[in-house]
Amino acid sequence: MRARTEGARSDRPGSTRRQFLLGGAVVGVGAAAAIGVDHALNRQDADTPTLASTPMNGEETVPFFGAHQAGIDTAAQAHGLFLALDLVDSTDREGLRRLLRILTDDAARLTQGRGALADSEPELALSPARLTVTFGFGPGLVARAEGVGPSWLAPLPAFSIDRLQPEFSDGDLLLQIAADDPLTVSHAARMLLKDARSFASLRWSQQGFRRAYGTERPGTTMRNLFGQVDGTANPQPGTAEFDEVVWVGEGWMAGGTGMVVRRIRMDLDTWDRLDRGGREASVGRTLANGAPLTGTDEFDEPDLAATTAVGFPVIPQFAHLRRARGDDGVKIFRRAYNYDERPTGASVSESGLIFVSFQADVAHQFTPMQQRLADLDLLNEWTTPIGSAVFAVPPGCREGGFIGETLWGGAP
Repeated sequence: MRARTEGARSDRPGSTRRQFLLGGAVVGVGAAAAIGVDHALNRQDADTPTLASTPMNGEETVPFFGAHQAGIDTAAQAHGLFLALDLVDSTDREGLRRLLRILTDDAARLTQGRGALADSEPELALSPARLTVTFGFGPGLVARAEGVGPSWLAPLPAFSIDRLQPEFSDGDLLLQIAADDPLTVSHAARMLLKDARSFASLRWSQQGFRRAYGTERPGTTMRNLFGQVDGTANPQPGTAEFDEVVWVGEGWMAGGTGMVVRRIRMDLDTWDRLDRGGREASVGRTLANGAPLTGTDEFDEPDLAATTAVGFPVIPQFAHLRRARGDDGVKIFRRAYNYDERPTGASVSESGLIFVSFQADVAHQFTPMQQRLADLDLLNEWTTPIGSAVFAVPPGCREGGFIGETLWGGAP
């Protein structure tokens, strides 16, 4: 009707026969189109689910409360945002407790698809898309709470390959926010930062990505921007090995873990000049499927003793696989994200990896591995650590409690 009214506009009152016929024709076409659309929308093929019955990933939730914090043994989401905060001078022990109660309540609501308590855009919280919020405590926060942190809760030792920048390093409180939808991540971050601003200021922010939800089958090992599989040797969540590698067993950290966040710049411009054989030798795995150079499948056990016909190791001594593994059998659990930002100068890319690892004892598990990589790893030719931070991740909490309450002597 609106189209016909506009078509009937004239300098004189009333409608001409031509305008009437043209208007009728438009209405006729519109009606036919509407009938066709209506028929298409209401036709249900036997093999086609209705829109109402189609499962939506945005509706999926990850439980917030529990013995462990979510976002550690959770299947990694497509988007990750890491926010490090510094406590302001006026935030004392009780102020810190209030902050953690507020942020816990925010996170508990948002991860279940509900707006935060003072959410001005609650509609943006309705699709949680497997949202998780994970809290990590730096040494400054533990000291402010008048607690005693684990001995490894301190900046990592200086490694020869490091070129650390303060804008990507350290911090009192870490918020790891991850979901399969970037809008969900953005909204959650805004709500949490709004409620934290009276107690803390933002120190740094790092945003990363993996494959979009549904691009690959669940359980597929991620690839970094070098094209390599990244995390093949991870222990599997839900196994005894995972529990031993990741979870702390005693004290206020029982049920928690140690967290390392390293920002590693990857020089893709010079990596492009390396042939495929050189790339595979530097890692010790084939690029096609991630199999070790001594195997055919990604999860084949590498044969580090195997040699070529002329006596050289099949997996070179400088290969990343060999250096990361070591001889002690000590493992970590890695959960990395790629980043790709605006290049500067003549560079084609400014890209890299937000390397995140979880382990019960950073000094015993992560530091020796990183030292081996710093001493001899061919990938150092194309990678540079430019950020580094260590956090104590407390256990989860029960409904009505808050993350970190064990630091105050509360219930686990």
